[in-house]
Amino acid sequence: MRFFVTGGAGFIGSNLVDRLLQLGHDVTAYDNLSTGQRSFIDGARRSDRFRLVEGDILEPDALGAAMAGSELVVHLAANADVQFGAEQPRRDLEQNTIATFNVLEAMRATGVGRIAFSSTGSIYGDSTVFPTPETAPFPVQTSMYGASKLAGEGLIQAYCEAYGFHGYIFRFVSILGERYSHGHVFDFYKSLRADATELRVLGDGQQRKSYLYVQDCIDGILTVLDASSDSRVQVFNLGTAEYCRVDESIGWITAHLGLSPRLRYTGGDRGWIGDSPFIFLDTTKARALGWRPRLTIRDGIIRTLDYLQANPSLLDERP
Repeated sequence: MRFFVTGGAGFIGSNLVDRLLQLGHDVTAYDNLSTGQRSFIDGARRSDRFRLVEGDILEPDALGAAMAGSELVVHLAANADVQFGAEQPRRDLEQNTIATFNVLEAMRATGVGRIAFSSTGSIYGDSTVFPTPETAPFPVQTSMYGASKLAGEGLIQAYCEAYGFHGYIFRFVSILGERYSHGHVFDFYKSLRADATELRVLGDGQQRKSYLYVQDCIDGILTVLDASSDSRVQVFNLGTAEYCRVDESIGWITAHLGLSPRLRYTGGDRGWIGDSPFIFLDTTKARALGWRPRLTIRDGIIRTLDYLQANPSLLDERP
């Protein structure tokens, strides 16, 4: 199959690209390299079934030209700096919602009929049902990121009805693993490299979060794509059947590094405006297809730390 992966040089995207090539597929990665890394696709570039197109999904003509001839779009490109949504709301609108519209319009112009979309568990806002199933009623949206992703879901659903597309929507928890370049493990490790005696913690450390190892995430995506279904739109949560408190995660990180920093909390039950204090998704639907995460949250965090320790230049590239 001929895959078109937006954000194909990024964290999740490059890992997906490698897996697709291993499975014998042809892959075009479309990335503006603003957060993606050329080093992430060094292995892929040695394959004659791989093509990198440097381009921005906010440039419709370039996007359509690159997508021509593809059979399935995996739309991963997005603004992932969730905590700064209230400071830069246009970024989420443009890079998440308008970008998704551009992808759908390019599909319509080029005749591509299938799209897999990386959404987020953040769309459930402050849910009152845990673990939260795909059928949970949506509360008031609490983050610009979640709202922009929910708008993207709505566009995909409408395009599937209007133009006969097939859509696969994946609501992720936070993803960890090799090539990880943002998030709490990244931030904590970078802070501890600079000062091992003190660690600033957003919120009160009691926020409950779920995390998923990147290869388990890719397994989940491919399991769903391989399953036969007549449904125009399918929605799947992807996450582990567990959660941890932020303080627990800090304990695993500092123990693995052999450190005992003083913790300085910023206070409150949220790390930032729009931060959900409890995210724990029901993944029964994906598990019914035979998918199971292989790594625990703790093991995923340790693998991520090991990767960051082995690739210190990645931390130096971000301010």
